Formats: sequence, C-alpha cells, structure tokens
Amino acid sequence: MKQTDRPIYLQIRDRIAAAIIDEDFGVGDALPSVRMLAGQENVNPLTVSKAYQELQMAGLVEARRGLGLFVVSGARDRLISDEKQAFLTEEWPRVRAHARRLGISLADLVDAETA
Repeated sequence: MKQTDRPIYLQIRDRIAAAIIDEDFGVGDALPSVRMLAGQENVNPLTVSKAYQELQMAGLVEARRGLGLFVVSGARDRLISDEKQAFLTEEWPRVRAHARRLGISLADLVDAETA
C-alpha cells in the first residue's frame, strides 16, 4: 500500500514515530500542540488528535494535564523493535522476491551498498 493510500492520521502517526526513532523527539520531549501540527500539516485538528490518540494508546507518549503530550521512556526501543518485525515479516519477503526475479545476488547488494 502506498503511503498516500493510507489515512492522513496514520501518516501523521508514522511521521511522529519516525521522528522518535530518529531521536528528533527524545524521552521527555513534548510533541507539538495539536493546533500547531494541524497548521503545519494543513489538516483538521481532529486528524492530528486521532494520530496522537494512536500514539497514546500504543504507550509511546503520555498526556500531562495542561502541558501536552510527551515521549515516554522506552518508546524509541519499542518502535525500533516493532519496525524491525514489520520489515522482516511484511516488506523483506517482497524485496527478496523482487531481487530474485531480477537476479540480484547478496554480493550485488553488498557491492551496491559500498559503491
């Protein structure tokens, strides 16, 4: 599924998750306010709220009353673990099959990486 086929709130959730993995948001860092992010993304604030709710339900961020949402300890490690598992079970089999169809060997991949 292409990224543009996914609901906008999931795309926003995924971008925030990627920012946590990339350490743009560290433990204890506040996420942008709903209104601020909605303005940046040019979407309805309810869309951002739904993305944030997904992150909360996953236990990656916590709400602090009157202050906003903050990244919790262990969020990055959990996201990396989940992403690795998703890659190995969902994406890698397609990539491997495609490489086999094209006759790309492991050596070709290593050579391409070092080039």
